[in-house]
Amino acid sequence: MSDLRWGVLSTARIGTEKVIPGIQRSRRGRVTAIASRDLGRAEAAAADLKIDKAYGSYEELLADPDIDAVYNPLPNNLHVDLTLQAAAAGKAVLCEKPVAMTKADAERLRAVEGKVPVMEAFMVRFHPQWLWARDQVRAGRLGELRAIQAFFSYFNRDPANIRNAPETGGGALLDIGCYPMVAGRFFFEGEPQRVLALIERDPDFQVDRLTSALLDFGGGRRVDFTVSTQVVPYQRVQLIGTDGRLEIEIPFNAPQGEATRLFLDDGSDLRGGGIQVQDMEAVDQYAEQADVFAAAVLGEAPLPYGIKDAVQNMAILDALFRSDESGQWESVG
Repeated sequence: MSDLRWGVLSTARIGTEKVIPGIQRSRRGRVTAIASRDLGRAEAAAADLKIDKAYGSYEELLADPDIDAVYNPLPNNLHVDLTLQAAAAGKAVLCEKPVAMTKADAERLRAVEGKVPVMEAFMVRFHPQWLWARDQVRAGRLGELRAIQAFFSYFNRDPANIRNAPETGGGALLDIGCYPMVAGRFFFEGEPQRVLALIERDPDFQVDRLTSALLDFGGGRRVDFTVSTQVVPYQRVQLIGTDGRLEIEIPFNAPQGEATRLFLDDGSDLRGGGIQVQDMEAVDQYAEQADVFAAAVLGEAPLPYGIKDAVQNMAILDALFRSDESGQWESVG
């Protein structure tokens, strides 16, 4: 098998605008089918994206023997159910983040662990800018990495948008707070021991619209971040060490197929005279993700992140929600 044949569940925008074009640009993947509960929407998306097959139900797509892997961008509350159905049909699954609504929900995926590849779709972990940044940390360019600071926001008060619906897993923490959390795990190459959170909710939607968090990784290492669904769009990640600082300019929504920049600062000049600019070549992080996943499914490389990793992400998110309720530090269980 030279290429991975993908089927896509739903016509969600993240799929049609980001992930499907990324898979189509990848070296090893091709999208052969797309499904929606509305056949007309599936056919329209298939025509727009030049996909051969359109199905009017998810079950029809999962029964297609010519599909090797499924991309699942359904609402958060459907992630586990449809991932389990796809796995039962023998399909590998790339599931959109967050993988579940809670850790207990994610634990249900243990039933298919080791049977088919299942990975949570944090595409940022495959962008060369994240890999280069981690290489600088490993090489000691920052000295000892002590703090990671992140901000991620956009503005959305659309009452029809699922990100504003608590029953489908809306809100800032689940939608975008998971990215700074993953950044901490990625760059510290460790796990937080305890977390603290402060959440402010929209009075109409009852989802968190402004969330700040502190994650203690032990040994004097910490992540602090703020995410919001109702402030001006902005995003940054700062890696701060004893000898230097590294800033990722567009850490999460890196433009597809465009160059990106990082800034390595030795701290010698507070006006920026000690900053070196690192230009990264244009890549599509969704294509990079698709190729890494394809290599794992085709048996050419190990799966870098599996169900255990996804369950751990949900454990941290659960602890953050508990901390807001208790007003105290909460351990990550």
